[in-house]
Amino acid sequence: MATVFWDAKGVILLDILPQGQCINAARYCSTLDRLKEAIRRKRPGLLRRGVVLQHDNATPHSANLTQQGLQRYGWEILPHPAHCPDLAPSDFHLFGPLKRHLGGMAFETEDDLISELSDWFDNLDVDFFRVGINSLLSRWQKCIDLHGDYVEK
Repeated sequence: MATVFWDAKGVILLDILPQGQCINAARYCSTLDRLKEAIRRKRPGLLRRGVVLQHDNATPHSANLTQQGLQRYGWEILPHPAHCPDLAPSDFHLFGPLKRHLGGMAFETEDDLISELSDWFDNLDVDFFRVGINSLLSRWQKCIDLHGDYVEK
């Protein structure tokens, strides 16, 4: 499983869960710690200006341990309605092209897959990320106008 944290400038952190492991609150908190360091390295000043994080309502994301960690960081959490892929930029913008890119490929090792993922993300134009993040505003507005109904039909 891959967790991708990205913004309008590109990927901030690609976190790969080793095969056979499950994500839980402790593992997610560890990932958030790595995210904080990646933000510090790749987006200097962003931690002072404020981080807005959007994640879904999966158990590791909503667990008390995770919530406590996020409060410590002072990050704003953008709410994400349950089962609403219309409002998750990774769902509506990132994963489709990634799946098309990986379609039909086979990898000898997990490292080969990670290398391919890293190369693909590194070679995307910054406009790709900007368009995905900027479209979130209009999708939220559509969701509000439709009283929470799905944006894309």
